[in-house]
Formats: sequence, structure tokens, C-alpha cells
Amino acid sequence: MSQWLISLEGTAQGHQVALMLALLAAVLHAGFGALQKGRHDPWLTRGAIDISYFAMALPFALFVVPWPEAHMWPIFAGVFVIHVAYKVLQSWAYSKGAYTVVYPVVRGTGPLFTVIGAYLLFEETFTLIQWGGVAVLLMGIFGLAGYNLRQTVLDRGILIAALGIAFVTGLFVALYTTFDAYGIRATADPFTFLAWFFVIDGVFMPVVAARLWLKDPNRPALGPLMTRGVIGAFMAFASFGSIMLATRLDKVGEAAILRETSTVFAAIIGWLFLKEPVGPKRAGLMALIALGAVIVELGG
Repeated sequence: MSQWLISLEGTAQGHQVALMLALLAAVLHAGFGALQKGRHDPWLTRGAIDISYFAMALPFALFVVPWPEAHMWPIFAGVFVIHVAYKVLQSWAYSKGAYTVVYPVVRGTGPLFTVIGAYLLFEETFTLIQWGGVAVLLMGIFGLAGYNLRQTVLDRGILIAALGIAFVTGLFVALYTTFDAYGIRATADPFTFLAWFFVIDGVFMPVVAARLWLKDPNRPALGPLMTRGVIGAFMAFASFGSIMLATRLDKVGEAAILRETSTVFAAIIGWLFLKEPVGPKRAGLMALIALGAVIVELGG
């Protein structure tokens, strides 16, 4: 599998595979976000997910994939710091604001700065048409967030704070996307990076979640919580693995833009499972997001 993927790097077939992987990541990431925002406290859910994928990834990291090269360990240290900050900010935002308000802001801020980061780090460039697609996509994403904000009945002060946290979280989305793309390109075998990523990334949040669970006088039952964690772990493997492989096969910026169609899927999930209404205006904004992604893809 590794050799086949490596052989596709920089090819037309690799571009097509990267496109499919990025779209798969979009669907799964929307579901992953809804899972974290759903039944349980976001901090506890994230802890359950992380300990699950830590336990699943550890045997593969130790016994299946090739051992990381020496230069990878400082990269993994950077990955750990960036992702800890991202997850703390994300859980904080989800605990303060409605999912369909917070999620679009996080995912809308990320791609713009990812495109800039990909230019600085990988010397990737967008055509004028693609930049137009980015503008259309961002109009749809932030328009969706603004519409959801107007429709909500929650405290405005809390929501404004949630939007500020979501914006900063989006900056960390861009940071981890570009840095992780650098990491997966820095090792000979991409699955070495993925296996060790999930081991290293699964260390912090379970400790935080365990402390919160122990202090909670109304502790949720561990069975349903860990079931959600295992489901989330499989979704994380597929979602994060897909987008990281896409960034190795093709342009980081394009993969990041396509992944942000997750905002459309998030709105659909919010409507179907979280009982958050859609309506014609939101449907139109979702179509605008999809149109922006199509323009970016066809304008390259």
C-alpha cells in the first residue's frame, strides 16, 4: 500500500485519488465534529476518542510500520503541541456555542490561512480563478455562521465569545494542516507518520477528561461514553488519515479547501441528528460553499 501511494505522488492519478480522499475527509470530519458536540460534554467525548485511538494505534506504531527516522521526533513534538492547543480551543468553543454556529467559523478560517501557509512552506500557488473559488467558499461558510448566529436563541454574549474562540481555533486548523503535511512528507513511509501521530496525539486529552470525570458529581456512564469514543476513533483514523494522505499526494491548499465542504455535511448532520433547522437560506449558503470548492478544483 505504501509503495503504491508513493508512486502516485505528483501524478494525474494521484490528483484524482487526493480529490476523493479530501472529500471523504470532509464527510467524516463533519460527523466527527457532531459526535464531539453531541450527547456528552465535549471534553469527555474528546478524551474517550483520544484514548481509543491511542490504544488502537500503539501496536501498529510499535510492530507494523517502519520505525520513524531520527529527524521525525522533533516534528512529532511540534505536532503534539499544535494539536493540544487546537483540541483545547475546539472543546472550549463547542462548550460555549451551538455546533452549527461554531463549526463554520472554525472550518472557514482554516482554509484561507492554510492556502497562505502552503504558499510559504511548499511554494504552492493558486490561479486567479481558484482564489475566486476560495472567496465564494468563504462567503458561504461565514454567511452560514452569521445566519445561524441570528437564528439562535442562546445568550449573545456567550456566542460572541464562542465565535472568537472558533476563529482562533481555525488558525490552529491551518497551522496543523500545513505542519502535518510537512511531517507526512518528511518520512519515507506515510503510514509511519499516521501511526505515531495517533499515539502521540492520544496522550493529552484522556488525562484532562479523566480529571473532569472524577470531579463530576453526575458522572456519565463509561459504557456509552467509551462506545462513542471508539466510534470517534475509527472516524478520526479515516478522516485525518484521508486528508493527510491527500496532502502527500497533491497540493496541500487544494486538499484543505475541499475538506471544508465538511461545513455542508455538518449542517446536514445538525439538521438530521441535532434537530437544528436548515431552511432555504441555509441551503443556499451551503450550495455556495460547494460551488466555491468546485471552482477551486476546476480552476487549477
